[in-house]
Amino acid sequence: MKKIVVLLWLVILTACVGCQSTYKPSRPLIGITSVYKVDKENNSASTLVNFAYVKAVAENGGAPVVLPTISSEEILQRYIEELDGLVLVGGADIPPSAYGRQPHETVRVLQMQRYNFERKLISLWLSSGKPLLGVCLGMQFTNVVSGGTLIQDIPSQVGTEIGHRGYHRVTVDSTSSLAKILGTDEAFVYSNHHQAVKDVGKGLRIIAHSDDGVVEAMERVGGQFGLFVQWHPEQMDDTEHRNAIYGALIRACAARN
Repeated sequence: MKKIVVLLWLVILTACVGCQSTYKPSRPLIGITSVYKVDKENNSASTLVNFAYVKAVAENGGAPVVLPTISSEEILQRYIEELDGLVLVGGADIPPSAYGRQPHETVRVLQMQRYNFERKLISLWLSSGKPLLGVCLGMQFTNVVSGGTLIQDIPSQVGTEIGHRGYHRVTVDSTSSLAKILGTDEAFVYSNHHQAVKDVGKGLRIIAHSDDGVVEAMERVGGQFGLFVQWHPEQMDDTEHRNAIYGALIRACAARN
């Protein structure tokens, strides 16, 4: 009897070892970029992220991981290897010198600590081919890293017909991945920005506009999942819309595992 029990335990242990060697986590690991904030008064700095991004990833089946702005090549490479997907969050403005322009008077440049980190991360991530979701600044940053340019101030350079700090309508290209994700070619979205894509970077295509012609969304060409929206789905009351966007990212990651 004892021999039978021992043999059974050996079979179970062997099976468990085999399971561990082929086990893949059910929740894709999703990196979320962060805001680097300096407190000069207290001589300190913080890594911050709006919890809405974290919640949107978690509620749609992902395991969120907030990424500090550390530009170490070793750490960046580890992110590329270990993460299944990436969310690029909103923030301040990209230095206009990054796309060969002089700054408009309204430009408020993001911290160089974050700029240097995210510039390298986006470049490496695009080369990896892994799924990517860019939100607001995340869309603009990807465009600049890909060789594109920006409208530096919508109110003074485009107009004020459409308010880009609040809810407004966007029209979506019916042939795009975004139209399939949303199940429609029109949406009312919440945004909070004063800059936008001008000249489109390499490997990207425009897939949505607002009524004043401002670019509202892009996607990667070539079949790799890369969706970029100028609005903030994670902050919208429309849970169906929010889940459609973030759910698409998580499903794309799961499909690769």
